[in-house]
Amino acid sequence: MTASSESGSPTGDPHSLSVLDALHSTPSRRYLSDRPIPDDVLWAVLDAATRGPSGGNRQSWGWVVVTDATIKEQVAARYRDGWDRAYGSRREEVLNAPPTDAGMSPATYRAAEHLAHHLHEAPVWVIPVLRQAAGSTNPRLGSSIYGAVQQLQLAARAYGIGSTLTTFHVAYESEIGSLLGLPEDALTMALIPLGYPARGRWAQPRRLPVEQVVHFNRWGESRPRT
Repeated sequence: MTASSESGSPTGDPHSLSVLDALHSTPSRRYLSDRPIPDDVLWAVLDAATRGPSGGNRQSWGWVVVTDATIKEQVAARYRDGWDRAYGSRREEVLNAPPTDAGMSPATYRAAEHLAHHLHEAPVWVIPVLRQAAGSTNPRLGSSIYGAVQQLQLAARAYGIGSTLTTFHVAYESEIGSLLGLPEDALTMALIPLGYPARGRWAQPRRLPVEQVVHFNRWGESRPRT
């Protein structure tokens, strides 16, 4: 499986990118330019998201598209605080750690840190929202929307638009809900910045071999791959 061109698809036509090529080459893109996303492209990406799976076809979701600079600045400040609380104090620890296949790599840390400080520059954010979710203790709540979120990211990929699913804003859920004018029963399920990549390339993410993480019938039982 080979990665496609930086324009998204091999020919620049979003319809020419195969599903499997997209699935194999849609890593998180955190270095995003401020280049505007055409309105028709944004609507096409959002339309693809709403075709995603929804439990019982209830579609108890909403998709808040944020382009307003003032709202972005206020949310981004809270996002940076969430990042600093989770990882900011570990900067030297992560960047100076010996190479390992486990945990956050220095390159990933730098990319995530860059996003935390430049989140507001992404031209469009999409915030997927679930109704009747506030106060829920269901650990599988996201199953009602994350399949559709993946479709949003894959559709963006076809148009050469980078994205990442992130949640460092959730410590300020109530404040952000007010900023976005969300209904009282709603909960944000992610924050997804969209933008044309400023650096990097569409590439197959490094993962453990599939044979190491797949179990047949019972945990720990494997099967030879032919």
